[in-house]
Amino acid sequence: MRTPLALALLVLVSATTTFVAVPAGADARAHSDAARAQDGAPPDPESDVLGWENGYWYNESLSIVRNDGINESERRKIVARAMARVERIRQLEFRKTVPVRVIPRERFQNRSQGPVEDRRRTFDNVKFEALFMVNETTNSLAVQERNAGSSIGGFYSPTEDSIVVISETRPPKVDELTLAHELVHALQDQHFDLTEFNRSTREEHNEIDGLVEGDANYVQYLYTKNCNQNWSGTCLERTGRAGGGNGTLANAGIYLLKYQPYSDGPPFVAAIRNESGWDGVNALYEDPPNSTEQVIHPELYGEDLPSEVELRDESNEDWRRVKLEDRGVNYAEFGEAGLFTMLLYPSLTQEGTETVIPRESFATRNPATDQNALDAYNYSHPTTAGWDGDKLYAYVNENVPENETGYVWKTVWDSEKDAEQFAEAYRKLLNIHGAQQVKGRPNAWVIPDDREFADAFNVERRGDTVVVVNAPTVDQLSGVSADVTPEAESNASGRSQVARAQVPIRSP
Repeated sequence: MRTPLALALLVLVSATTTFVAVPAGADARAHSDAARAQDGAPPDPESDVLGWENGYWYNESLSIVRNDGINESERRKIVARAMARVERIRQLEFRKTVPVRVIPRERFQNRSQGPVEDRRRTFDNVKFEALFMVNETTNSLAVQERNAGSSIGGFYSPTEDSIVVISETRPPKVDELTLAHELVHALQDQHFDLTEFNRSTREEHNEIDGLVEGDANYVQYLYTKNCNQNWSGTCLERTGRAGGGNGTLANAGIYLLKYQPYSDGPPFVAAIRNESGWDGVNALYEDPPNSTEQVIHPELYGEDLPSEVELRDESNEDWRRVKLEDRGVNYAEFGEAGLFTMLLYPSLTQEGTETVIPRESFATRNPATDQNALDAYNYSHPTTAGWDGDKLYAYVNENVPENETGYVWKTVWDSEKDAEQFAEAYRKLLNIHGAQQVKGRPNAWVIPDDREFADAFNVERRGDTVVVVNAPTVDQLSGVSADVTPEAESNASGRSQVARAQVPIRSP
């Protein structure tokens, strides 16, 4: 479902989609000065300058017929002027013209992503199950694909060096702000090589996107302000929904986790620019943020490095770690952004029940109605602000007819107080999902079989760390991690005896 909180433009970088690029022809430069003068436009410069691209100045008007889509000539004009406007704002010169293609949304939604390895699917399912966003019977990769199909407004492919803009109308039309956003990515790639960044985990992806998407969204924000002021009357009207996408999300939690850099990235980049100009922003590409914490709290950039989380594999012979050797890492990490979104998510889905982080503290602005909102949402909360690192190992038991999964998730905090605050919030999250505490085992909890996330959990604070161990049953917790001591006898069903939790449990 789509909630009011998800009404925001999401333009994700994708390097997986292949397409045939439509080259921008050189005839855009062939406008004669005499013809340009008749149009009231300034003459072309003798050499390429900031604010002029392929025959068009950043501040000149275009003659575009919008009611019948756009033809190739019109697309070239729109792209050339948008390039001029982007480089004028960003103070970086395009080194080459970027091919742009416009496709209808249904075509994008019907694209084929190819086969996926079982271990990757298992690993991804465990990740989002740990965040209480996708249950064991749901394919999390398919959910993310449905999210992308309905929310992405366009993308730049670094491997193809091309842009695709997704149109909500037929015949297809170009959304100028989406185009501008993607042109920023092309500009970044030409100057800073976007393929060099490590995005192996969700935390690494979001922290890098805090810079990459923060830069692009900040330029888009300034572009919008110019459209409303200096360039008033010359910008193309927005097409379809102002936020992009068709309004239907498969999972708002995953969406908002991936949206965090689009929200917190712009004020992070703006803070650096206000302090040291665009040169300071350029320097970030040599020294990007080290965590989503630094993007959420710009004052921590360069000051508060995350901890290197040490986590040992202490599973028995029944359990095998799920490893993705080809991706460079064999663990998951979510960062402050991931933990925040996990604790926020029930407020989006559990109408009328207890929540951990209320939506009111998150939805400070509505970007669907306030197009000038620089920071759409607030991903900061006292419960997660003390994050200092996390690491999750995913496990699978292949000795049963249907593979069972589990995980060990260790989080590190700035202080014991921060760790205890998170542990309390996590236990509250378990309660929201119907968990009951196991008799004689103060750290063990069970979500009953009739609930969505039915499993056993061991939640233990150890100084400034919190370790969560997950398994299908209480008896299997010690198999996933030898640190969990089986202190209670199991009943005949294989589930340990449970007692009603201290915190009231509410029905869904």
